[in-house]
Amino acid sequence: MDEDEALPSSIHLQKKMKDLLGFRFVLCSAVFMILTQHRALADFDSDSHGVNSEEEWEMVQRKGQQFTLNGQPFYVNGFNTYWMMTLAADNSTRGKVTDVFQQASAVGLTVGRTWAFNDGQWRALQKSPLFTMKMSSRFEQFGQALDFVVSEAGKYKIRLILSLVNNWNDYGGKAQYVKWGNASGLNLTSDDDFFTNPTLRDFYKSHVRTVLNRVNTFTNITYKNDPTIFAWELMNEPRCPSDPSGDKLQSWIQEMAVFVKSLDAKHLVEIGLEGFYGPSAPARTKFNPNTYAAQVGTDFIRNNQALGVDFASVHVYPDAWISPAVSDTFLEFTNSWMQAHVEDAEMYLGMPVLFTEFGVSAHDPGFNTTFRDIMLNTVYKMTLNSTRKGGAGAGSLVWQVFPQGAEFMDDGYAVYLTRAHTASKIMSLQSKRLAIFNSLCGWRCKWGCKKKNHTALDALLSHDEL
Repeated sequence: MDEDEALPSSIHLQKKMKDLLGFRFVLCSAVFMILTQHRALADFDSDSHGVNSEEEWEMVQRKGQQFTLNGQPFYVNGFNTYWMMTLAADNSTRGKVTDVFQQASAVGLTVGRTWAFNDGQWRALQKSPLFTMKMSSRFEQFGQALDFVVSEAGKYKIRLILSLVNNWNDYGGKAQYVKWGNASGLNLTSDDDFFTNPTLRDFYKSHVRTVLNRVNTFTNITYKNDPTIFAWELMNEPRCPSDPSGDKLQSWIQEMAVFVKSLDAKHLVEIGLEGFYGPSAPARTKFNPNTYAAQVGTDFIRNNQALGVDFASVHVYPDAWISPAVSDTFLEFTNSWMQAHVEDAEMYLGMPVLFTEFGVSAHDPGFNTTFRDIMLNTVYKMTLNSTRKGGAGAGSLVWQVFPQGAEFMDDGYAVYLTRAHTASKIMSLQSKRLAIFNSLCGWRCKWGCKKKNHTALDALLSHDEL
């Protein structure tokens, strides 16, 4: 006799009702997942081209080890284009800035990173130190160029990380500050005096104050109140090799992070580090790309513990740090480098980590676009591994996105989205997956993503298509 036939009729009915309810629950869950995915994709498709959206433009915030936007997680797929202010200063090249945002938006990129500095160079924003809001017509011309960049980013619903000075000589950097110091009567002998000399610190603060308090001539919004700005970056790739202990750079970071926050408590702040481990974490130096990396005065964990720092940044350049010749070693290093920093962000820092630069140069021996696409996939997969767990790996920004006609600015790393079709598809897929995750997590499970709908999320974020 069948077991069901042996059951009393009331129990038999209860069992059937339970089975029916279970089936309905599974069916409803499946329908919900399909509708959620379609809704997120629809949001992605409309947002990626959504100029002049009526949706309120909010500040990105941080909650623990994740970025948030309107109470939902905000994982980032982004890009770098450092030269936008320079080309925006001339009407004949200004359209290239619009092209960048239009093409980046078309593949769903949500955050861009660019320079908010140009110190004493061609089309300089800052021709001399200690400038104020009342500037010459020359400064106003280049100030309006930065205004245009920020305004165009907002039109295409792209937020910006604005870097405030360079470690390198390109666009002036700390070397230019030292030149200004010597021109004013100081006797400085090292570019690293930028970090310690009180006068040069004041020069830097003056620049920061001027940018943060500037009113955008296109939007009439003060920079420090503009939600288009994702974060302020203290410096691009700071290094202080004259002090391997890291004390000089740490002091500078502590002072400047607090200073920026004193002017603007609303926006996020990050340092701009490459991610090298230093003396405070000797056990982690094994992840550095070479022995020299521990001697450049940076210290990833210690630096990011400074008051006022909201999230960590890491760069990924195996071709510059290990060997210029393309090989699978690049991919092995990228995996271990990224995983180590995600672990540190979760275990020691309690903050998001953003991989703000990564790429491979066309000038590298053995380069081909297939390997570049594999590198893209590698970084994106590592990001998804963290995303699917609600982890601290908050996203990545490729170095760098270029439009047609800007080849004269190409440093070898440019990705031309209009002709790099496979790379564009890879970026678009990553954007869609992060958009789906952000939306699903926000509607359904809030901050318990790793506990709820885990199976559904695993299927949604499957890596097979990458």
